[in-house]
Amino acid sequence: MDLVDSKYIGLISSRLQKFKKVKADLYNFRCPICGDSQKNKNKTRGYLYQVKNNTNFKCHNCGASMSLNNFLKTLDPTLHKQYTLEKFKEGHTGKNFVVETPKLEFKKPVFKKSIDLPKASTNQVAREYLENRKLDPDKFYYADKFKQWTNSQKRTFDNIGRDDPRIIIPMYDEEKNLIGFQGRALDNSPNKYITIMINEEAPKIYGLETINTKLPIYVVEGPFDSTFIDNSVALCGSDGDLGHLKESDLIFVYDNEPRNREIVRRIEGCISRNERVVIWPSNVIEKDINDMVLAGHDVQSVLKLNTYRGLEAKIKFNNWKKI
Repeated sequence: MDLVDSKYIGLISSRLQKFKKVKADLYNFRCPICGDSQKNKNKTRGYLYQVKNNTNFKCHNCGASMSLNNFLKTLDPTLHKQYTLEKFKEGHTGKNFVVETPKLEFKKPVFKKSIDLPKASTNQVAREYLENRKLDPDKFYYADKFKQWTNSQKRTFDNIGRDDPRIIIPMYDEEKNLIGFQGRALDNSPNKYITIMINEEAPKIYGLETINTKLPIYVVEGPFDSTFIDNSVALCGSDGDLGHLKESDLIFVYDNEPRNREIVRRIEGCISRNERVVIWPSNVIEKDINDMVLAGHDVQSVLKLNTYRGLEAKIKFNNWKKI
């Protein structure tokens, strides 16, 4: 197991009830996501384990499954920031935090092209949530029992108890094959978004089927935000791989959070690589694109007027950080 991963498992272990090391690269404890068994306080069905170069978390009670990166982010955002910074310093990033030569080709999925679910517009709660955010409910789907439906697409959850309804955000490749989806919670679930990849070889990117690679492509932080921006894609997680779009003219759009160290680090990375990046002007105070739309901003125009690179980007970025 990666030394940094082992270090941060040790740091978080004091917060994990009945934590123990089972063997090399395998740790067991009571799941902090669901609280584990309520009948038997000695049950320990949460695990951290290694698969290839990944360190993953899995709960055999609630079915929660995520990378160590997202596990730390859920439990302790401050510790997570330290973890990502240390991994970055070690030259790690992306899904396994390993810098690799971007894959230019992906195995062609052999999955169906549509989702066998009703549109989100057919459910009152889902429809009202989306319409209140000025989102089109007919672009998304609704699953009354997310875990159960997910397992019908790909065996993912061992335990489908405590199932919940979610808005389904489909991800397609350039040929409109369904490669994965996100489930957006409609309640106060600790896992607001759950990403499921049907094709594990495909990138975790929303909007590939709609873009024109000959035109500039905006890269935003979430699928909902991307629906407001022409010719855009969204990264569905920190491990989204843009390698096969490296020949395109990419413009990176991050949330308007100058106090967020991770966002600041990413913008600094764009500037150092001479990539185009949006630096929000001082008259825009909203955090993300959806909120900007709700506030009445013409976001498309704001993006065009505030896209920078090189020295100009650095100057604008330094001023933005002072806001």
